[in-house]
Amino acid sequence: MNIWQTMTGSDLTREWKALDARAAALPAGHRAAWKEIKDHLAPYGDFTGRNLMPILDNALGLLEESAADGHGIHEVLGDDIAGFCAALSGGEGARNFRDRWREQLNRNVARKLGRLGG
Repeated sequence: MNIWQTMTGSDLTREWKALDARAAALPAGHRAAWKEIKDHLAPYGDFTGRNLMPILDNALGLLEESAADGHGIHEVLGDDIAGFCAALSGGEGARNFRDRWREQLNRNVARKLGRLGG
């Protein structure tokens, strides 16, 4: 990957298309679970989503293997896909973008108030 691909995100676009092409070959229930997994993991991504690519690749691999073995989606993921995604992203309570923004805002406000009060 060169600097131009990193700056423009063309490498990510290519990876997303490859993941979606793999997901298109899955049975309907597995495709629906894939969409939910992407939706639930999105808040844990950084600005570009680059940090989620290995996680998404492995999650899709799990779906592909379960489909090939004939397992239903509920046998593999259970009923709590959001909890599954939280565990994939680093466990329950993992920081998402809202948490990072909230912490940054609190630091900035505290810094400004510290200047005013002192």
